[in-house]
Amino acid sequence: MSDQDTITKVNAAEKAALELAQTSNETRSDGLRAIADGILDRSEEILAANEEDVEEAKAMLEAGEYSQALVDRLKLDETKLQSIAEMVRSVAEQDDPLGKTMTARELDEELELYKVAVPIGVIGSVFESRPDALVQIAALSLKSGNAAILKGGSEALESNRVLHEIIADVTGDIADGWVQLIEAHEEVDMVLEMDEAIDLLMPRGSTEFVRYIQDNTKIPVLGHTEGVCHVYVDEAADIDMGTDIAFDAKVQYPAVCNAVETLLVHEDVAEAYLRKIANRYDAADVEMRGDAPTREIIDVNEASTADWDTEYGDLVISIKVVSSVQNAIDHVNTHGSKHTESIVTEDADAASAFMQQIDASSVFHNASTRFADGFRYGLGAEVGISTGKIHARGPVGLKGLTTSKYYLEGDGQLVASYAGDDALPFTHEEFEAEWEAGTLSLD
Repeated sequence: MSDQDTITKVNAAEKAALELAQTSNETRSDGLRAIADGILDRSEEILAANEEDVEEAKAMLEAGEYSQALVDRLKLDETKLQSIAEMVRSVAEQDDPLGKTMTARELDEELELYKVAVPIGVIGSVFESRPDALVQIAALSLKSGNAAILKGGSEALESNRVLHEIIADVTGDIADGWVQLIEAHEEVDMVLEMDEAIDLLMPRGSTEFVRYIQDNTKIPVLGHTEGVCHVYVDEAADIDMGTDIAFDAKVQYPAVCNAVETLLVHEDVAEAYLRKIANRYDAADVEMRGDAPTREIIDVNEASTADWDTEYGDLVISIKVVSSVQNAIDHVNTHGSKHTESIVTEDADAASAFMQQIDASSVFHNASTRFADGFRYGLGAEVGISTGKIHARGPVGLKGLTTSKYYLEGDGQLVASYAGDDALPFTHEEFEAEWEAGTLSLD
């Protein structure tokens, strides 16, 4: 792939973004339904391509280059394709995020200011081995009127090629070139330099990878880093509930970023709780690593210093006994990745302290960390989970892919009238209204 080819792709996306911003919600939603149908109609082709990727990944696993978690994230089947199609349709049915009037303010009589939701423009995303991530990001981009430049992991090369081809084929008449696929690392480096054409980057991967992107571009970066998530079982916890939650958070799908990696247990319930959860984890082949107090109660491997900062993405969990809710809060704020944290307790004060003092994009009370997901939040889907604090935080759905534009509707007013000794006063009164172009001048 030449530099010119990459430039051509980005330029095509930039042109398509202008067209998409003017495309009706009905057209964009119909395009999404066509994507869902296309994925199911060409499922055999997708699965054949995916099998090539999986076989290659298995060989890399045997060679010690890949983890089992990566192979698990990579694999598609008929059920997963049905789920992907359902996700795309759910995005189609979401309310249109564009054109919404966020605020309407009268500056003076017949001088009205509207703040309206509009697309960001061209979005670039570099993501991990899950082929469904390509479809999620493309679907949310289309619904929100944004062009997308996508770079998946090399381990999903064949899957991504087919999925991109399907999406481009069935939506090409909406805005030709709105979804672009890049594959080489050299293309990523070139994209990082195109700050005048690309409006937002959304990398999904390790902290080191996200930092590399941030350090090598002038384009705003919405970072989705690793998920070092915690469940804290308080002294006032319902033990059975705490066991179910910690089990679900680790075992239901251990390869994803919202799975729990460290279990914190209050010392007053450690004896009863650890024996109970250890039996459940043992039955599910979860490897447990514990601090000294934990190992005095149950027979587990010793947790190293590095374990408290590790995202396993597998059936491995580190366990620590703490002396108070504040001790748990301090541990999470020191070692967590600001992704998702959960407290299990019947004590409202403890829950309040934990939820308000924890620095994370999502904090739960008596619920599994696995709920941190755009689809489960009712966002339709997500392009990623932002652990930063600027623009969007937590699961980033349609609203996170919009920005705003101010529209001022007047009737010949001049700034000079509002300056000097005889200046007219501003009214600055907010009112309820949706912006419609030219409503004042056409009256």
